[in-house]
Amino acid sequence: MPSFSIALSGLQADSVALNTIGNNLANLNTTAFKKKSTSFEDLFYQQIGTSGANEALQVGVGTKVSGTSTNFQQGSLSSTGNATDMALSGNGHFVVQQGGVQSLTRSGNFQLDSFGNLQTMNGEQVLGYGTMNGVASGNTALGALQLPIGQTEAAKATQNFSLTANLNAAAAVGTTYSTPVTSYDSLGQSHIATVNYTKTASNTWNYAVTLPNGDATGASGNTGTLTFDSAGKILTPASNVSGIQFTGMSNGSSDLSLTWSLRDALGNGTISQSTAASSSTATSQDGFESGVYQSFTVDSAGIISAAFSNGHVAQIGQLAVASVSNQEGLVMTGNNNYRTTAASGLASIGVAGAGGRGAIEDDSLEQSNVDIATEFSNLIVAQRSFEANSKTVTTFDQITQDTISMLR
Repeated sequence: MPSFSIALSGLQADSVALNTIGNNLANLNTTAFKKKSTSFEDLFYQQIGTSGANEALQVGVGTKVSGTSTNFQQGSLSSTGNATDMALSGNGHFVVQQGGVQSLTRSGNFQLDSFGNLQTMNGEQVLGYGTMNGVASGNTALGALQLPIGQTEAAKATQNFSLTANLNAAAAVGTTYSTPVTSYDSLGQSHIATVNYTKTASNTWNYAVTLPNGDATGASGNTGTLTFDSAGKILTPASNVSGIQFTGMSNGSSDLSLTWSLRDALGNGTISQSTAASSSTATSQDGFESGVYQSFTVDSAGIISAAFSNGHVAQIGQLAVASVSNQEGLVMTGNNNYRTTAASGLASIGVAGAGGRGAIEDDSLEQSNVDIATEFSNLIVAQRSFEANSKTVTTFDQITQDTISMLR
């Protein structure tokens, strides 16, 4: 007698395959969805005898689903123009948390709540690292990321300034030249600090850093001498000019204490002397007035920088990115999330662009990697297989009826 369980196993396996394909198609537009596929294997066999050559005569008893595998191939990236949208280009997952439970996700369609917390669409906190001395650092504790929405950044008094200038070597003794540099006091009020140069001898210039009359009642350490060698390179001072003090600020702010940087990061002088008209090409300083938060950006390393109305940009954190040794071992938990298992290995959490982790694309989302043409082809094959197994059931049924009829 035929075994209905053989055809039934085929129907059950085909049903799983159809469900998998249907789920892939249902998630055709799901952000960063990874398609799955179903694999089959045959069941055990019954030995019903041996042949004349003593070879085993075996009859199979059906099929079963051996597993479903996930295709982690990168989906295409689509630009959205929304700063809270982020995509991973390459290996890795964002790290999110809810109720103390961490999950991994490729879906970067984040949002901000009323407090500026960066969250998933389901309210999970997006995790990352904080800052050390104003610089995002992966060495800080892992925690929730928060943007300074509605906050006002306090003013910062200028502490360091630099300028790039050339003094005319052919100028006559007594010639003067000046360069204005905007600086800020502790209350955020701007002052024009002027660096005045006066040529006193060949390759020698006196300088005086001053504020407008009435801005301060006293000054110290604000005068000195610059000397240059025969090639126009600065000789003295040999280091930066520190201790430039302006006291008794008229607006009640703290005393202004400045350091003039005379050399760049490579040790090259920023003040030179050559036979050309005295000129200044650039000035910089590290102070700013108070400002209101306006927007944020994310770079390829996941560093989040907030922009304020005063033109200042401050780093506020860095997105965490996790990788596992075996992505196939991750299990889907819904809401675009994954959890680690013994098969996947523990998550190695770090920053983008390091340890084999991919880069982050801001204002973009990763699309589903489901290919509709492939899924339709698989759907037809699975449907035909289901129909074939259904035909096997009807055939077995007909044979059973014929056998019963013989006994009547």
